[in-house]
Amino acid sequence: MTVNREIHLVARPSGEPRPQDFQLVSTALPEPAELAEDQVLVRNTWMSVDPYMRERMHEGESYLPPFQLGAPMEGSAIGEVVASRSADIPVGTTVVHFLGWREYAVVDAAAVTVADLSLAPAEAWLGALGTTGLTAYAALTQVAPVREGDVVLVSAAAGAVGSIAGQLARKLGASRVIGSAGGPRKAKKLVQDFGYDAAIDHRAGSLAEQLAEAAPDGIDVYVDHVGGDHLVAAIDALRHGGRIAMVGAISSYNATEPVPGPGNLFALAAKDATLRGMLINSYFHLFPEWIGKAAGWLADDSLHTELTVAEGIDRAPFAFLDMMRGGNVGKMLVKL
Repeated sequence: MTVNREIHLVARPSGEPRPQDFQLVSTALPEPAELAEDQVLVRNTWMSVDPYMRERMHEGESYLPPFQLGAPMEGSAIGEVVASRSADIPVGTTVVHFLGWREYAVVDAAAVTVADLSLAPAEAWLGALGTTGLTAYAALTQVAPVREGDVVLVSAAAGAVGSIAGQLARKLGASRVIGSAGGPRKAKKLVQDFGYDAAIDHRAGSLAEQLAEAAPDGIDVYVDHVGGDHLVAAIDALRHGGRIAMVGAISSYNATEPVPGPGNLFALAAKDATLRGMLINSYFHLFPEWIGKAAGWLADDSLHTELTVAEGIDRAPFAFLDMMRGGNVGKMLVKL
């Protein structure tokens, strides 16, 4: 019998999640002969922790069902098929699927995507070649399209999506790319490693004043991962016809009371500007297009990516908590 270890949510957090809200549980895996037809058994090698998972810890329905208490959590993972009852997915295939937070997963063959490791290593399929990279691409080509000569602002710019978005904005023709991050180390990395023209350390003083210095004539595009004061400052700085992609609002994910909207929201009308939310599920059709571009950029090193890695399934909750506090540069992954 193979023992599987998985992370369960055992309490719904109020405010910031705590380690005791999670539990490491050992379970028994079925034998290969016990798999249902068209199922595969995957030994997960990497799993992702992402901000949206915090919303699934609430009891109410969102765009994804809430995590169930006393059951394994879910999220993107990649691994090797070690048993298969699918003619299309043989043993040894590397696949991406959505049953992370566990060492082994029994997955329907229809719910896995084969990863071509000749294009990029396994971990890249959870980052630049996964929904992380696709989010940046959809935000800057569909939701708030970058035009030649635009000035672009990205918040959480040293994070998983932000570190790709700044480089992508440049490739799409932006004349100036500005990133906001927390702390001098991250701000320095934005310019030195991720190709930003200017960095704002939102912990180092007035966000609005730093943005006015970095973009004295305003901005055309804002990729919002933070909400709150970042969104207010971006609306104030937005030029006529400006565009905002609302990707996330991590500043409010742990709020225990409803968070008021920005007081300057109506300024968008006077600026003939748009603020558009995005759900990555609506852009999965762009995956082949994005992977075709991004794989080449990874190969020629014109797209720089970084990982922050935690080791072992038992560290997954701590990796999630660290990521929510901004402890990662680039994509936060757990190596299993």
